[in-house]
Amino acid sequence: MQKNLVIVESPAKAKTIEKFLGKEFKVLSSYGHIRDLKKKEFSLDIKDNFKPNYEIPADKKKLVTELKEEAAKSEMVWLASDEDREGEAIAWHLYEVLNLKPENTKRIVFHEITKQAILKAIEQPRDIDLNLVNAQQARRVLDRIVGFELSPVLWRKVKPALSAGRVQSVAVRLIVEREREIQSFKSEASYRVTALFLVPDADGKQVEMKADLGRRFKTKEEAKQFLSACQTATFTISDITTRPLKKFPAAPFTTSTLQQEAARKLGFTVAQTMMIAQRLYESGKITYMRTDSVNLSVQAIAQCKKEITNLFGKKYSAAHNYKTKTKGAQEAHEAIRPSYIDRTEIEGTPAEKRLYDLIWKRTVASQMVPAELDRTNIVIDLKNRKEQFTAVGEVVRFDGFMRLYSEAVDEDAQQEGEGGILPKMMVGDKLIATQITATQRYTQAPSRYNEAALVKRLEELGIGRPSTYAPTITTIINRGYVVKQNRDAQRRNLEQMILLNGKIATKQTSESYGKEKNRLAPTDIGMVVNDYLETQFASIIDYHFTANVEKEFDRIADGEITWHKMIDDFYAPFHSLVDEAVGTQPTRSQQATRVLGVDPKTGQIVKARIGRYGPMVELEGENGEKGQFASLKKGQLIESISLEEALELFALPRNLGDLDGEALMVGVGKFGPYVRHGKSFASLAKSDDPYTITRERAEELLKEASAKQRAASEPIRTFPEDGSVVIKSGMYGPYIASNGKNYRLPKGTKVETLTLAECRKIMAKAKK
Repeated sequence: MQKNLVIVESPAKAKTIEKFLGKEFKVLSSYGHIRDLKKKEFSLDIKDNFKPNYEIPADKKKLVTELKEEAAKSEMVWLASDEDREGEAIAWHLYEVLNLKPENTKRIVFHEITKQAILKAIEQPRDIDLNLVNAQQARRVLDRIVGFELSPVLWRKVKPALSAGRVQSVAVRLIVEREREIQSFKSEASYRVTALFLVPDADGKQVEMKADLGRRFKTKEEAKQFLSACQTATFTISDITTRPLKKFPAAPFTTSTLQQEAARKLGFTVAQTMMIAQRLYESGKITYMRTDSVNLSVQAIAQCKKEITNLFGKKYSAAHNYKTKTKGAQEAHEAIRPSYIDRTEIEGTPAEKRLYDLIWKRTVASQMVPAELDRTNIVIDLKNRKEQFTAVGEVVRFDGFMRLYSEAVDEDAQQEGEGGILPKMMVGDKLIATQITATQRYTQAPSRYNEAALVKRLEELGIGRPSTYAPTITTIINRGYVVKQNRDAQRRNLEQMILLNGKIATKQTSESYGKEKNRLAPTDIGMVVNDYLETQFASIIDYHFTANVEKEFDRIADGEITWHKMIDDFYAPFHSLVDEAVGTQPTRSQQATRVLGVDPKTGQIVKARIGRYGPMVELEGENGEKGQFASLKKGQLIESISLEEALELFALPRNLGDLDGEALMVGVGKFGPYVRHGKSFASLAKSDDPYTITRERAEELLKEASAKQRAASEPIRTFPEDGSVVIKSGMYGPYIASNGKNYRLPKGTKVETLTLAECRKIMAKAKK
C-alpha cells in the first residue's frame, strides 16, 4: 500500500510538485473538474433547493476510475487544487466522487510552487472549505439558470442558436453603449494656439520656449482676431510656480492589472496572458495568477530589498505595503510575483520570458523609492487681453523606481508630454514671441474598447471576477455578438494660421485620425440581443444588479448566507420575467427591422433587418412579389446604414458583360463573393471588392480557378502495371483514385516512394 497520493488539477503542476516530494508521494492530475452539470440539460432540481445534478463526462470516466484505484491503495490522499473557489470546488468534487474518508483525506493549498511552499502546506493541512465550495456552486447554478431560461427566449424572439449570460450580456451592453456614443458623436472644430518665445538660457543665449494658450477659439475669425492682437501685444511673465512632486511605484500585479498591462506593453490578449501566466505558475516560476490581492509576503519584500540594493544601491530601496482596494479581496493571498525574486531571467518561450520580465520588474519596482520631480508652471500675460499662455516644464531630480519600471497608460489616456527644463526667469520679465500658431483641431469621439480597457471597466463596476474576464471576452466574440477589428486611419484637412515677423499667413495641413487596432465593436445581432434583453430583462443586465450578485457570492464564501437562499431570492422574480417575455413580445420576424426609406426608382420600401444568414437589406416586391435581398458589407450596421448605402448593395449580382456568348456575373453567395461564367465559379480574393471588381480581374480569377481544377484532375502519380490506380492532388492533399472511388492517404505518406502494393493495402483497409 502506497503512503501518499497528491491530486492536483494539471499535469504540468503535478510534474513540478513531484520534484519536491520524496518517493513516498505519488502526484496525479485531475485535469480540472472531474464532474459538472450536464451540458444539454437544465440539471437543477428547482423543488429540491436547486440541487445540482452533476455528471462525470465521458472523457473523464477512465481517469476517475484510475484515481479511485490509486486513492483506495493510499494511506493518505492530499487534495492540492488551487486555492480559489474553483480549486476548492474541484477538491470537493474529488472528495465526493472518489468516496474519500475524512480520516485519510487532507486539503492543502499553496500560493507558489516552490519546495518551501509545498512542504509548508504538507505541514499545515486543513479541511475543505464548504463556504468557498458553495460560493462556486452558487455562481455555477445562477449562470445555468440565466443561460438556460434566457437563451430559449432569444431563440423564439430574435434568432436561433443565440445565448445569454449574466456577465457576458453586461459586457456586450458596455460595448453596444460605447458604439452608440460614437455614432451619436458630432465632432466640433476649434483652434488651438501655441507660441514660441525667445528667452535667455543659463549661458545668456537666446533659446525658444513653447507655451500653450489656456483657451481654444471656436471659429477662424476669433482665432485670427487674437493673432492680430498679438501683432502689437506685450508679453509679460505674471507668475512662476515650482513645486516638488513625487511619483510612487504601482502596486504589484493582480490578475486584472496584469491582463491590462500585458495588453498595453506586450500586445497580449487577455486569454493569451492567462494561458502564459498559467504555464509560468505551473512550472514554479511565479505565484498563483488568479488573485485580487496586492500584498507581498515579508519574505518577498526582503528578497526585493536585497535585489534592489545589489542592482542600484541602498538609496533605491523602500519597503511598501499595499492595500487592496477591491471589495471582497482575499488579503491572505499574495499579489502575482516571481517565486524567486533573485531569478531575473527564465528558460521558456519568448512570450513566457516577456511576461515573466514584466512581472519581475513590476514586483521589484513596487519596493523602490518614489521618483522625485520638479514641475514648473510659467504664466504669460498679454497686455489688454484676458487670455494667458502657460509653459510647463518637468524635471526628474531622482529617478527612483522609474529607473526600472514605468506603468503604461491606455492609448486613449495618452497626453502630450511635459516639457523639460525651463530657462530661469522672473516675474515681470518681458518676452518676445517669434511665432504664434493657431491650428484647427477636432474633438475626438470616444474610443471603442480594447480588451484591456474592457477589463478595466468591468473591474471598476465590480462585474465578474478577473479569472472570468478572459472566457467572457472569448464567449462574446465566438457567439458573434462582438468582433475584434482594425480600422485604417483617415486623413482630414486642417487650417493653420501663423503669425510670423508681424504677418499672418494661412496654410493647409492635415492629420490622421480614427485608426484602431484590435478594438471591440458590436455586431448587428449583438445590438439586437442587447436591446431585447434591456427591454425585457433590464434588471438582469443592470450593472448594479450584476455587481451586487458578486457581493452575494462573497457573502456565501464568508459563510454569512446560504447559497440556496440567494438563488431562491433570485429565481422567482426572474422566472416571472421570462414567462412574461414569452407571452407578450413580438415574433422573431418583427425584431430588428428598420425602415430606411423608399427606393426612388421603384417606389418600394427599403428595410434593414436580421435575416437567416445575418444582417441584410430588403427591397420589397411589387404586388406581393418576392423582393430583393442583399447582405450588409463588413463594418455596416442595421442601426446606422443609410438608404443610399443600402441601395448600393442591390447592385449585386453585377453583369460585367458577355464572355463567349454567356454573361460574366459577380455576386455574393453563402460562401462569400464569387465570379460566375456559365457553370464555372471562382471565389474572390480578400482584397477584391465585388462592387468594384473589373472585368479583367474577374476573367483572371476564372482562369486561375480553371487551372487549379485541371491540375487537380491530372494524376501526380500513375502505375504502369495497373492504370486504374492513380494518385491525385486534392483540396486536402494527395489521395488515391481507383474505379470511381477515392481513398485518403495516411498522414506522413510519401507519394514519390508509394508502391502499387501499398496503395492496394490502403484501399483494402478503407473498405473494411
